[in-house]
Amino acid sequence: MRSIRSLNPTRPASAGWALALALAVAVPAYAHHGWSEYDSNQPLTLTGTIESSGYEHPHGFIRLAVPGKTWIAVLAPPSRMEARGLDKALLVAGTTATVVGYPNRGKPEEMRAERITVGGKTVELR
Repeated sequence: MRSIRSLNPTRPASAGWALALALAVAVPAYAHHGWSEYDSNQPLTLTGTIESSGYEHPHGFIRLAVPGKTWIAVLAPPSRMEARGLDKALLVAGTTATVVGYPNRGKPEEMRAERITVGGKTVELR
């Protein structure tokens, strides 16, 4: 004989919603990387030309061409960049920028930017 609980049609739906909520929280957390993959013992200051940029979540970025190499500089989230005065119009291809930050331990072409100077303006990103 079945119990009354097993006949309750709302119980499976509740469990489904709980699972969906747990996944909705876990997936963005998994997708976001931690800062430990960057070597804060190896500070970099790079000046070059912006080849391209992205002003998107979770972090903006620029491709910065310096003599002998092109770096991907991971910037702050767009909301933080906007709040600190770094408008996406400053991050256009062909613009000179100086980025201070740390190299990625496993991706030799990537760095985490702590600050950027572009268009005569210096913005703290962290």
